Amino acid sequence: MSSAPSLTTTSGIPVADNQNSLSAGPRGPLLLQDFHLLEKLQHFNRERIPERVVHAKGSGAYGTFVVTHDISQHSKAKLFSSIGKKTDIFVRFSTVGGERGSADTERDPRGFAIRFYTEEGNWDLTGNNTPIFFIKDPIKFPDFIHTQKRDPQTHLKSATMMWDFWSHAPESLHQVTILFSDRGTPDGYRHMDGFGSHTFSLINADGQRIWAKWHLKTAQGIKNLSAEDAVRLAGEDPDYAQRDLFHAIANGDFPKWHVFVQLMTEAQAAQQNNNPFDLTKVWPHKDFPLIPVGTLTLHRNPENYFAEVEQAAFSPANVVPGMGFSPDKMLQGRLFAYHDAHLYRVGTNHQHLPINRPRCPMHNQQRDGAMRFDDNGGSTINYATVDAQGTGSGDMGHGEPAWTLQGMAGRFDGRSEEDNYRQAGDLFRLMTPDAQDRLTTNIANAMRSVSTEIQQRQLAHFDQADPRYGQAVAKKLGR
Repeated sequence: MSSAPSLTTTSGIPVADNQNSLSAGPRGPLLLQDFHLLEKLQHFNRERIPERVVHAKGSGAYGTFVVTHDISQHSKAKLFSSIGKKTDIFVRFSTVGGERGSADTERDPRGFAIRFYTEEGNWDLTGNNTPIFFIKDPIKFPDFIHTQKRDPQTHLKSATMMWDFWSHAPESLHQVTILFSDRGTPDGYRHMDGFGSHTFSLINADGQRIWAKWHLKTAQGIKNLSAEDAVRLAGEDPDYAQRDLFHAIANGDFPKWHVFVQLMTEAQAAQQNNNPFDLTKVWPHKDFPLIPVGTLTLHRNPENYFAEVEQAAFSPANVVPGMGFSPDKMLQGRLFAYHDAHLYRVGTNHQHLPINRPRCPMHNQQRDGAMRFDDNGGSTINYATVDAQGTGSGDMGHGEPAWTLQGMAGRFDGRSEEDNYRQAGDLFRLMTPDAQDRLTTNIANAMRSVSTEIQQRQLAHFDQADPRYGQAVAKKLGR
């Protein structure tokens, strides 16, 4: 058995005594010159970087993405270049609204973020376990998340804040219906599907764009917890999902998902009644069927949670050649917000951390800043030379073709024109009677403490989705 290495300071200086502080005599006081004591206490005080505002509690694992079907006619991305091609990945699962110490089984959407370490850079698919979201405009996002956190006076979670927001935002009804259905409390992370949620785009070698939505179907089968079991586990084993994922991988039971994409041409998008870039809506599968792409398997646990899971910094802005964005307003907001959050939470050089660093050559003119732990660009110049001839191609980014912008610049409130109820009603009608009963029971229990005014406003939304939906909730509220 090898002996433990000798203890040193972070600068590599041997530590003479790790049990006794340097003091003036056996009874003290302590001396400021005890650098080991100071360094130890200072690092301890700074061990916790700020938690994420959303997706604070999460679990992560490494794995592999394997191409099983050819989509190279739609995307020139090299990770799709041939059947059988493998790409290393890192996946982080999370709850959305909960704090870092919250229970894994709380009723909440689940984050499903995937990093593909491709030969052309990192592709981050930062999705959820639902194909939609509560809002369609990022200007509402801070307000929405505030309602999911804590009341500024009582510092308690508030059903009133949640339902007050939702009842004033009818576009949230579709996601609310999913949240309070069985899918609102998945049985760990292995037994749920994942979605890119947003509309992205794929670009082929001819520079042609097609709109895309990503889907991941669990090979383990969908399993959900009952409301009662979710509450029980929150007390008995608040780290239930973390424990399940870690031990499954450690025991060789590697979780797997099948990866699909929905595709919509620009011509088809122009003909849709619903806005195809609206994050509160889905694309009907009968019109835009799932096209198989590959498989995603997780087979290795992190060695250090903080270094690899807590410091992982995903951003939907990370796309590789052959991929692009869309006019999805929520996506547009996230392209800014995610990277900005990491600059604050982890630091200006967070992309140099091993978990975030691309596994292909990287070069830019960024230099300096806190925690720059590589050679800082060495002796290379820290500026880009100007092309005096103006020979740029006019393409966006790494070759994404331009799209036409239409209309006058302004702030547009389309709520009166959008159908916020049909898809929520369709989802309700797809449920079995017992699933409908659990949905309406969960909602009634969650709404019981809110005011009559908020209840009535929310019941009106349920009624418009399906009269039976509203009637069932109202009856269980005693109305």
